[in-house]
Amino acid sequence: MGTIINYIEEYGDYTFSEKPFGEVDSLILCQFAYLKFDGLVPGVDDDAPPVSIRQVFENRDYDNLYGDERYREKNTELFLAMVHSRRFGSLKINYYVNQIELEKETQFSAVTFQPDEELYYIAYRGTDETIVGWKEDLNLAFSEPVPGQLMSVEYLEKSAGKIGKPFYMGGHSKGGNFAVYAAMNCRQDIQDNIVIIFNHDGPGFRPEVREKGQFDKIENRIRQTVPHSSMVGMLLSSERNYRVVESRNFGLAQHDPYSWLIEKDNFQIVKQIYSGRMFVDTTINDWILSLNQEQMRIFVDTLYDVVKASEADNLIDFTANWKRSIQGIMSAIKNVDADTTKTMNDIMKALFEMLSQHTKEELQGKKKHGRHRHPVHNSRK
Repeated sequence: MGTIINYIEEYGDYTFSEKPFGEVDSLILCQFAYLKFDGLVPGVDDDAPPVSIRQVFENRDYDNLYGDERYREKNTELFLAMVHSRRFGSLKINYYVNQIELEKETQFSAVTFQPDEELYYIAYRGTDETIVGWKEDLNLAFSEPVPGQLMSVEYLEKSAGKIGKPFYMGGHSKGGNFAVYAAMNCRQDIQDNIVIIFNHDGPGFRPEVREKGQFDKIENRIRQTVPHSSMVGMLLSSERNYRVVESRNFGLAQHDPYSWLIEKDNFQIVKQIYSGRMFVDTTINDWILSLNQEQMRIFVDTLYDVVKASEADNLIDFTANWKRSIQGIMSAIKNVDADTTKTMNDIMKALFEMLSQHTKEELQGKKKHGRHRHPVHNSRK
């Protein structure tokens, strides 16, 4: 069993004409999209030719790619494996966008890859290490689109309009959500050119968001993959044809693409998400859908304000200086007004009541059907 880096080492000598583009290649490009291409790759509004992966590698500002300290070592290893392979060594990169707007609570980044002359891939970056990026993840529980989702549509129409040919698209985490949202809300001529939308453990949408978009027109082109203990990818998910990938990590750490296991030239697939994880995911989704817009907004805004009170700008600093972070959080909790405190208590009470109800139903189901329960299968093998 290997990882995406081992996959490149094993199959990097194959071109895409020799070995067609697949799910693992998609995850590699989605992880590659996390790198900071600022100043290295032309923007989507620039009238400039793409740069090659080799040009990026030889640029004097090459080290700026690794702004995310969490994955610096692994991202460096990934980049070097890609640049020295036949499969990705001719990769061209263009139309890079990276916007962080604190006032709008928006973190949006996308880039377009061209692995060979006839293959294009539009990749949306997932949540980076910024606190504002984490807040935008929480905002996805709202029915109205977040700014990043609107940006994803604008970017798709600009980038795909310049490509003018069939293309793949996708993203990991929030990037997967953006890819699906853009696909179901873009112009018809752009939508017709989409080959496959890869959603790697990205959250779904509230029912009203899917209904407003053209979800039914793209649904059969979505390829969703989630790890064995997925939480993010199962959030508000309506997709039932997902494939479950084994991971070398445990719990929430399985969200890390570098932990996903590769068997030969594809993901190591298992039949189901852990039953305990599925139980929690279902409870959280039911709870989110039971809250009205105002309750959800109060919950998210209060949680964000409390975390922001730690004075950390990013999640790396937040966890590295956890003692100071906790002190800031405790001070912030004391300053929450009485009405908000009551609302938060009611919201959390609703969650625990729903959890208790689901637990009773689960136990009743086990008694009724005996110890052997039917597993939760994904329908696409």
